[in-house]
Amino acid sequence: NRAVMIGGTTGILGEWGPESEENRYEGAMTARQALAKSKNGATVRIGMTVGVDPVIQLCHAAGIRSPLRPFPATFLGSSEITLAELALAYTIFPNGGWRPNAPHILDRIEEKDGTVVWQSPEDRARQTVIKPETAYEVHSCLVDALESGTGRAARAKFGLKKFPAAGKTGTAYDFTDALFAGYDSSITCAVWAGFDKPQKIYSGAFGSEIALPIWVAVMNAANERYPAKEIAEPKGLQKVEICTRSGLLATDKCYDTVKSSSGESVHKRTTYVELATAAQMPTEPCNVHGEVRTRLVRDLPASGFPRASLAVDPKQVSPITAQGPVLLAENDPYNAVNSTLKPKPPPEKEKPETPSPKSSEETNLPDPTKPVLKAEAVEPDSTKPAPKAEAVETPATKPVLKAERVEPDSTKPVMRAEAVTPTPQKSPKQIRRAEPVHPSDQIPEEDILRPTPPPPSNPDD
Repeated sequence: NRAVMIGGTTGILGEWGPESEENRYEGAMTARQALAKSKNGATVRIGMTVGVDPVIQLCHAAGIRSPLRPFPATFLGSSEITLAELALAYTIFPNGGWRPNAPHILDRIEEKDGTVVWQSPEDRARQTVIKPETAYEVHSCLVDALESGTGRAARAKFGLKKFPAAGKTGTAYDFTDALFAGYDSSITCAVWAGFDKPQKIYSGAFGSEIALPIWVAVMNAANERYPAKEIAEPKGLQKVEICTRSGLLATDKCYDTVKSSSGESVHKRTTYVELATAAQMPTEPCNVHGEVRTRLVRDLPASGFPRASLAVDPKQVSPITAQGPVLLAENDPYNAVNSTLKPKPPPEKEKPETPSPKSSEETNLPDPTKPVLKAEAVEPDSTKPAPKAEAVETPATKPVLKAERVEPDSTKPVMRAEAVTPTPQKSPKQIRRAEPVHPSDQIPEEDILRPTPPPPSNPDD
């Protein structure tokens, strides 16, 4: 459901988008959930797994005689059929897998006193289409679609009475048709709304808003004369608790940790009750929660794995940028919005730093590799005469000072010099240039490859 289809508009992701304005991607889900929520993308994937031809053969067996196009869009009802064919096909679900051979409008005509004037031909043969177990499994899914899926407005908004019923909404691409088909144990009814010549009803004209209220009014009126009852469950079905994460048997450890509305972490049970036959019943417990299991794939030799080759070299394909508003889900798998980035050049090798010339202050510092000598006190020698000062010729403007002998002051002690360990020289701090930074989700303009427009095919253009 996350792929944007051609022709998609705001609110609906193209012809294979979900039949709802709440078109958010919900990840992997069961087929029951996909049917109840009208996840058309999941419907197409299941149809492609089964194949187009088997689906068309089943539709013909259900009573649809109109030609069906052999394309995947037929899984979503793109081929035209009559409303009578649609109602006839839906009778296989409440009837346990069979349908009448042909629909008829009148059964008989009676007089006032009960005398039968006309009786319809005795063409009441039943034709079996699917197994009773299969019919009830689909019926239980259609009950979910009416009660909690796209048809939940039947009771909450349009006043469907409290009797057992089931049904499914239908909305054509571009809102040209709105449908709802449903039933109870006595009545099967299909409703269509649209124009004689196909055109958009209005944007957002879903089957749950246009056709569903009409179906509710008909079923409420019919229930007064043809009361509904519960449809019996076949004996071949069993109820089993399944883990939604693995699709296998649930265990006591099937819980996920989620955030509550208050922001606290709570444990949520990830299981639901499903109907299954003995052949459909899973045999292994959940391998997602609890102990890790290694039996996830078949044991195949190296030559048994499938091999695939790309039909197109991705390196030779130019990126295509979006030309208009595009609606995406959590990510952009086809790079429709975020273009491919230019490859960044390899980082340059750092050059070795050359020692900077030392300043005069640094050269006067002691060399830590050379020893420092201890200074000793020296007594003055009185036997030697003091040096004699000689006269120096100086300019007449400056006075001439006379040198005199200085006697040491015995009252002042002579301090002994101690050896001092020189402080190792610290390397100067490096000053780096500030570089502009970008947010993590912002791509610089110079890193984006811009597509080059192709040259005109005609040289004169």
